[in-house]
Amino acid sequence: MARIAPLDPDALAKGRMYRQSERFAQTRPGRWLAIHLAPRLDPLLLKLTGGRTGSFPEAKVVLLTVVGRRSGEPRTAPLLYFTEGDDVILLASSYGRERHPAWYLNACANPEVELRQGRDGGRYRAADVVDEAERRRLYDRAQGIFTGYGGYERRAAVVGRTIPVLRLTPLD
Repeated sequence: MARIAPLDPDALAKGRMYRQSERFAQTRPGRWLAIHLAPRLDPLLLKLTGGRTGSFPEAKVVLLTVVGRRSGEPRTAPLLYFTEGDDVILLASSYGRERHPAWYLNACANPEVELRQGRDGGRYRAADVVDEAERRRLYDRAQGIFTGYGGYERRAAVVGRTIPVLRLTPLD
């Protein structure tokens, strides 16, 4: 099985639709749609299109499946990502809200996860990036994927939350 496709935020060519979607996602209606509709719509869209598109056109996303820490049931979340070598980098931004996203808490409790992108993917081990300099470097790189991460960071800081960065290393 092939690993997740490499994605370098420093070399990402953003087309017009990508840039428009990125700007819209940072508006109040765009943020509402991203929080309330995209997580339900994206898994279906990604499945129907073989992983080619979701609610953020042209953006590359992965489907993270992790065992729920309370339910023990698999939970899937569509997420923006980038790669460093074979590792996949994810930000637990939760749109800058007060609490960490459930998928992040689940990954902390059950770090063996599955990533999918179309037919590609596999098993990975998730780990928090705890070194602050490394977390900062990765967070800054992620803003090449989505400029809204800066606003999310400022919003989270108001409530005293630091947005976690995860490094997922392939197990297969």
